[in-house]
Amino acid sequence: MPRGRGKNYKGRSRHFTSAEEIDRQMNDDTWRRTDKKDEAGDDDEENSSSDDEQQNGSTTKGVIDIENPNRVVNKLKKAGDIEADAPKVELSRREREAIEKEQAKARYDKLHAEGKTDEARADLARLSIIKKQREEAAKKKEQDKQDKDAKVKAADDARKAAMEAQMSAPKPGGRRKKR
Repeated sequence: MPRGRGKNYKGRSRHFTSAEEIDRQMNDDTWRRTDKKDEAGDDDEENSSSDDEQQNGSTTKGVIDIENPNRVVNKLKKAGDIEADAPKVELSRREREAIEKEQAKARYDKLHAEGKTDEARADLARLSIIKKQREEAAKKKEQDKQDKDAKVKAADDARKAAMEAQMSAPKPGGRRKKR
């Protein structure tokens, strides 16, 4: 007794189709043709239906045209048509807010660069104060340098004068010349 759910076909006799039967089935093409009675009786209907079929674009006889939603028909499109026909995509709230934020930042940066914002005015005022302070510091540094150079020159001159005075002064304890 076989186990499992299905039938067990082992040991049964096999059935083979004869060559004559295959030839007879190959030559039998009645399934391809329609009945001659229908063709003879429906000439008027056939002409009107063929006109309708020719208008729809299908000229094959006896084929039912079914619209299959899974069948994809490739239509060639031009690049310009694709961009023009493309539906506008609705942005999500977050994306829209991010774009608006970037645009607002760009506007602010432009106004800031032109000096029209309060922050830019404050920055420019602070910058002018810093420039004045730096100019005053540079002037003071230059004045200090000139004073230092003048002191060094005065000290150098005093040292030279002292050396000359020392060289020209008589030396003590030297021998006197006899006359």
